[in-house]
Amino acid sequence: MVGLSIWHAFGRQLRNPTGVAGRVTGVLMRLANAGPNRLAIAALRIDPSDTVLELGFGPGHAIQLMVREAVAGRVYGIDHSPVMMEQAAKRNRLAIRGGRVILYRTQFDRLPFRDSTIDKILVVNVIYFWSDPTAVLKEIRRVLRPGGRLSIYATDKLTMHRWQFAGAETHRLYGAMDVSSALQQAGFDIRRIHTRKVRLIGRIQGLLTTLTSPLMPPKVT
Repeated sequence: MVGLSIWHAFGRQLRNPTGVAGRVTGVLMRLANAGPNRLAIAALRIDPSDTVLELGFGPGHAIQLMVREAVAGRVYGIDHSPVMMEQAAKRNRLAIRGGRVILYRTQFDRLPFRDSTIDKILVVNVIYFWSDPTAVLKEIRRVLRPGGRLSIYATDKLTMHRWQFAGAETHRLYGAMDVSSALQQAGFDIRRIHTRKVRLIGRIQGLLTTLTSPLMPPKVT
């Protein structure tokens, strides 16, 4: 029971890092997400003038990578953890000072952006923690610009089932069809959704899902 309690506590920290343990979790996130961040960012095909958004920026590593590509654009980040806000702000302090990075601490289902204003949206190892995935994905659909691109990385549930910290109390697990189904429920066109399996170190099987929004603005329902 003690061992299970420790793993459950770690799962809670991954969901919402807090306190000293949250700061340590941020370091672990930086290491664990290095590979997924590179894959998911490459799939976004960021142009220099793009306006980019990351949901769940954690310690700010992906923000740091994307601002190097959007050299004439702007990168926004959304997270609800004060600890992650602190770490990401420190890592990206120069870009923040220059107005090229703006971080918000708020909920994912209430994005502080007007309709159709974001070119590229990144979601890495965060979808498990959304209590209402449809609401969040509808918000993504609302703010994504016509012709914009979304990139979602999630570790496959076949791998996640092996990890004791990824229990039902903290994680909603996804297979390839689950990600596609969630996007369809939010109103995305199945013909624009593409999911491929990727292999990472340690026999980790990941899912990289990308889609491009239609050129006409979507009707949000």
